[in-house]
Amino acid sequence: MIELIPQPNEAGQNILEWLAARIPAAPHSYLRRLLRKEKIRCAGEPLGESAAVQAGQPVQLSDSARLRELLDQAALPEVAIVFESRELLVALKPSGLAVHRGAGHEADNLTDRVQALLQSRRAPFRAAPIHRLDAETSGPVLFGKGRKAASELGKLFMAGAVEKTYLALASGTLEGAGRLESMVPAKGKLKASATDFRRLSGNRQFTLLELRLLSGRTHQIRRQLAELGHPLAGDRRFRGPAVAGLNRLFLHCCRLSLRDPFSGTPLLIEAPLPVELDRCLKQLAIMPPQGEAP
Repeated sequence: MIELIPQPNEAGQNILEWLAARIPAAPHSYLRRLLRKEKIRCAGEPLGESAAVQAGQPVQLSDSARLRELLDQAALPEVAIVFESRELLVALKPSGLAVHRGAGHEADNLTDRVQALLQSRRAPFRAAPIHRLDAETSGPVLFGKGRKAASELGKLFMAGAVEKTYLALASGTLEGAGRLESMVPAKGKLKASATDFRRLSGNRQFTLLELRLLSGRTHQIRRQLAELGHPLAGDRRFRGPAVAGLNRLFLHCCRLSLRDPFSGTPLLIEAPLPVELDRCLKQLAIMPPQGEAP
């Protein structure tokens, strides 16, 4: 049995409205079904749709995997939406949060956070991420609202029509600008990859780079810079140097550029450097990119 206790400011609310506010991911039809099946009670008595909750009187719900999943979604942290239209939205992913469910990320991931937000709005569709960022990488992630929107947005990525720009702190000194080209593992094969880079600032220990992906292989930037002898700060996977006070990888997607396939409008989504990365640059006396951290 799961108990939810109404607070004084909730006294007198209709049971259905109260449950919808407490479990925003739950469809009204699901809550009505629980009431009809007498799976929602107070003091052992079943509650009907016209019942009102009373402050301090526990409302008891029959336990189930489905109900616990909906409650878990209600407890998920809020997601930062940096752009939204009828067909798509762009959510800001912090470092440490995976885009999809996976080992170690079953209870919380960006896709579940976005879906919980949409369910709280009673949206009649699911959102699907169109691309991914490594769990340790921060930045904007594009979602399609429903299958048709996701399909159209996916075609843009397949056609190379979405430009992704990153900020990275590489170890050592890199001057000027250039292109990194190499073969990297991808789905069991070696595939060509290319990344344009240019130096923004730096010191004798580190170089702040702006990078633009020309292909989208897993760990592409991290792998290419490590192979070049300049692994990223905080990149334990590729033996990058640690920086005091930095508990993450210094890699941030700062810009997405594309043409909205539905409206035809050019979209430029920019994500300022997170506070912890801005602080790291200041600590190292490296000039940050233009724009302040959020």
